[in-house]
Amino acid sequence: MEILRTVEELRQWTRTQRCEGRDGIALVPTMGALHAGHASLIRAAAEVRPGHVAVSIFVNPTQFGPNEDFAKYPRTFAADCALAEREGATVIFAPSVEEMYPAGAATFVDVDGLSDRLDGASRPGHFRGVATVVAKLLNAAEPDLAFFGQKDAAQVAVLRRMVADLRLGAKIVVCPIVRESDGLALSSRNVYLSSAERKQALVLSRAIRRVESLVAGGERLSAVLMEAACSVFAEELEVRMDYIELVDWGTLWPVLSAAPGTLFAVAAWVGKTRLIDNTIIC
Repeated sequence: MEILRTVEELRQWTRTQRCEGRDGIALVPTMGALHAGHASLIRAAAEVRPGHVAVSIFVNPTQFGPNEDFAKYPRTFAADCALAEREGATVIFAPSVEEMYPAGAATFVDVDGLSDRLDGASRPGHFRGVATVVAKLLNAAEPDLAFFGQKDAAQVAVLRRMVADLRLGAKIVVCPIVRESDGLALSSRNVYLSSAERKQALVLSRAIRRVESLVAGGERLSAVLMEAACSVFAEELEVRMDYIELVDWGTLWPVLSAAPGTLFAVAAWVGKTRLIDNTIIC
């Protein structure tokens, strides 16, 4: 498995594959600190594009706010490379900040409207950074498929709109949330949690399961589903709710009732760690 450091190296690798008449390229963008959720994305990519999977590892500074955890975000490059190779990655793209944002860089991607909803409302400027770095990665790797996890459902909505608006050519493939045995959605930030906070964090998945149970029983009204989720959160007084929303997954606008494909999403602070979770209504 090769480790590439520059956009030109990645672009050359991609074009070599195409010149040799091989299938398209699959890209799995990550910020490293890889876990079983990332592994599932790499495996899914390798199943459809064996031998043609690029995994990017880049902690993107522009998607962190001034008081967020950029400096302490987990960086485990050697372990990440080993996991990626084991799951089927062909190359790792691990650029420097200077490579992705050359001196004087003044171009950014804003997805108007969508970027201000859900996580965008809580983290101003976050989705501007996400859209910009993913646009750069798609431009460099020229993949036909790009793999993302459902846990970042609001991010998926923003990126789908960006890809459609800019006619970037890549298809966004969304893979299911991977959870611990007790239901906690996997996240690189879970390592921040103390043992007590780890137990408190289960309130997010409990709220999700409560909503899924109500929907399975025929309940569709947003007000009822959100009230039920709020009652679950009330069981953990140390957890600070950020948002509980039932939204159209395409627009991220709130809806009054749950239709198939509707997104039910929650976010909360457990200690100093912000966690997210969601479910797609069937």
